[in-house]
Amino acid sequence: MYDICCIGHITLDKVVTTKSIKHMAGGTSFYFSNAIKNMDVSYTLVTALAESEMRFVADLRAKGIDVNALPSTFTVHFENIYSENLDHRTQKVLQIADPFTAEQLADIQAKIFHLGPLLADDISVELIEDLAGRGVVSLDVQGYLRKVENENVVPIDWTSKKEALQYIDILKANEHEMEVLTGSSDVREGSRILADWGVKEVIITLGSKGSVLYHNGIFYDIPAYVPKAVTDATGCGDTYMAGYLYQRIQSNDLQAAGEFGAAMATLKIESSGPFTGTPEDVTSILKHSKKIMPVDI
Repeated sequence: MYDICCIGHITLDKVVTTKSIKHMAGGTSFYFSNAIKNMDVSYTLVTALAESEMRFVADLRAKGIDVNALPSTFTVHFENIYSENLDHRTQKVLQIADPFTAEQLADIQAKIFHLGPLLADDISVELIEDLAGRGVVSLDVQGYLRKVENENVVPIDWTSKKEALQYIDILKANEHEMEVLTGSSDVREGSRILADWGVKEVIITLGSKGSVLYHNGIFYDIPAYVPKAVTDATGCGDTYMAGYLYQRIQSNDLQAAGEFGAAMATLKIESSGPFTGTPEDVTSILKHSKKIMPVDI
């Protein structure tokens, strides 16, 4: 029995910013796994990729990360292009991997299953329902709101959202994804709608403005912590969720969990590549960094 199991494809990423062009492994599963590896939890990753990219799995295992690597015809290949404002990016998808199935995950037992679909067909509603019968299900919703047309990623609504969200215990969405799902641009209204559809803990991230949690009718305002430098925002949301779920394994203090995740995301944005810090580094951010509270919500 693991504390946390992350399910998602490792990607081959091309990250383009105003300062550089880098080629690297990526995806929710990659950034989440790296961020949580120094935390005191029992963790495993279930991923799927082509034989040509199995070196990414070897690299993770060399860091002490437990990985269940499934075969796939292709590895997901993303191109992420950031403007000067790192809260915004455009994407292309050059290859798509095979979806996950319930049969592949039948022997994996975990307290929390964190789902990181990158595209709408990665994880079916049937698989979500199956996992919900075995543990807490956490979801980063972004992949269900992406459709690929001629390699371009275009936003879509999630047609099966009401069927699926009744099985989701913890949902992470940014403010734009929340609006697509709910039709509301108001964070508190959107959070309530998602809760009405069955989500127990709603997490809405607001980039450099912080984040908001909603659970059992209570809102928790989570600050953003000011980084020393803004270098690369890729994987910040995944890092946030690694910190949040790590803390949720420890306790039921949602405010503390949100703040810990936000501090981890601050450390992540200061450098390229995945989070490499320790719990002590996060604690230092919490104690010493300037806070920016969510505003106008």
